[in-house]
Amino acid sequence: MNLTSVDGVGDCEYALLVDEDSYIKGRLSVDAHNIFVPITLMWILTSNDTPYCCQRAYLVNLELDMGNGTSMESRGCFLDGRYEGNPYLYNGCEDREECARCPYSCDYMIMYLVHGLIKFSNLTCSQNPEWYESKSSSLGITLGATLSMGILFLVATSYTLYKWIKKARERSQRKRFFKRNSSLLLKQQEEADSSLVGKTVLFTSHELEKAIDNFNENRILGRGGQGTVYKGMLVDGRIVAIKKSKVVDGSRLEQFINEVVILSQVNHRNVVKLFGCCLETNVPLLVSEFITNGTMYDCLHNDTKEFPLSLDMRIRIATEVARALAYLHSATSIPIYHRDIKTTNILLDNKYRAKVSDFGTSRFVSIEQTHLSTLVKGTFGYLDPEYFQSSQFTEKGDVYSFGVALVELLTGEKPIFINRFGEHISLATHFMLAFEEGHVMYIFYMMVLKEGVSNELMLLANLAMRCLNLNRKYRPTMKEVAIELGMIRTSQIPFTNRTNTCSSRTGGSLDANIWQTCS
Repeated sequence: MNLTSVDGVGDCEYALLVDEDSYIKGRLSVDAHNIFVPITLMWILTSNDTPYCCQRAYLVNLELDMGNGTSMESRGCFLDGRYEGNPYLYNGCEDREECARCPYSCDYMIMYLVHGLIKFSNLTCSQNPEWYESKSSSLGITLGATLSMGILFLVATSYTLYKWIKKARERSQRKRFFKRNSSLLLKQQEEADSSLVGKTVLFTSHELEKAIDNFNENRILGRGGQGTVYKGMLVDGRIVAIKKSKVVDGSRLEQFINEVVILSQVNHRNVVKLFGCCLETNVPLLVSEFITNGTMYDCLHNDTKEFPLSLDMRIRIATEVARALAYLHSATSIPIYHRDIKTTNILLDNKYRAKVSDFGTSRFVSIEQTHLSTLVKGTFGYLDPEYFQSSQFTEKGDVYSFGVALVELLTGEKPIFINRFGEHISLATHFMLAFEEGHVMYIFYMMVLKEGVSNELMLLANLAMRCLNLNRKYRPTMKEVAIELGMIRTSQIPFTNRTNTCSSRTGGSLDANIWQTCS
């Protein structure tokens, strides 16, 4: 600052602060468009003021001209060529861009403006290993992140491709199964009754998988020799039973197709109703009405059942099964032989009404045919002995099996049971021996004896004996059985048959006590 003279104009004098370089020969060097003039301020730093410099700055001793012939020592903060910024701020020192990118010693040039003039300066950067290390580190991080993203992308792409291929295969498989099963169904429908063609309701595999939670174990109602039955709910809210075969030979497939064909033409309140099937699986899935109280076998032989069947309920169940079989044998357009009547194939609804089910081994029989010649199929204990010997099945084979089921209702015993000596005994044989020896009443179930009267019980025993006759020609038809059971239920005893039933098995006389009961 120069204080030696003060300029004036007339009587007025003035003083101002201005940069020395902008005040030349008493005139301000001011641009016509500028209304400001530069001012340069200096301050003094001593050795105690070094903390005010940034960490990367260095101190220089300066001698300052005070402008009045005096000077003063000071210190200044300066940055070398590697750094830029304000050295008087704590964090004001930053790597110059040119040096930040220079891992080793290198030269560079900077351009700056001084008093309106462009000037250049050549500078040198020293080695900067920190940049190289940080650059290597950032490069490693970048490569690692890129590699990770690449792997994730590859995994996601592979999984998506796998799912797509899997779905494509499943679609192809469903089409193949549908083509095969539908052709078998069409063939059997045409052979049975051409009017059945196209009447079967078809479900998709997706619909049924959704109905039973993708074959959830908790949905299983029961397992049998032929497959597993699940409880499900269709989209319209209907509760259904879905039958899935164990699989997978040709005969099992034909049995399922056969069951679809047979149930498609059956309409009887004591036969399980078929809603439809799915042909998109290896073995068709059968969709039928859900029966709440399980099988007759469970109700008779499961000790956990809290509600035992009364005698009236037992007779009613037997009557309903007999009517269903009579309908199959004589009321359908083509007679149907069930061929596997047993208590596990008789279901009971919420009112304990009987529903005949499982028609896998059933067969259509033309009116002209008197029997079927097939491989022996059925369940041991219910199997007609004459069918077992001749391999010829007639409607009387169903009558024999029904007779065993009727004896189960009367005695509460299983078709094959273990006696007190540990021997496996046929219930049918045991019953017939007891009847011939005159003590059939002793093997009746206690509740049956308690609720029944002797004449009524003996009529039921006589009917069972006629159904179990070893000579099939002496067995009644299912229509006759249904009529007789209906008469017993209403106490309209068919006296004309009572004498004949007592000797129907052997043709001879019986014990006097039994004869008195029958006559």
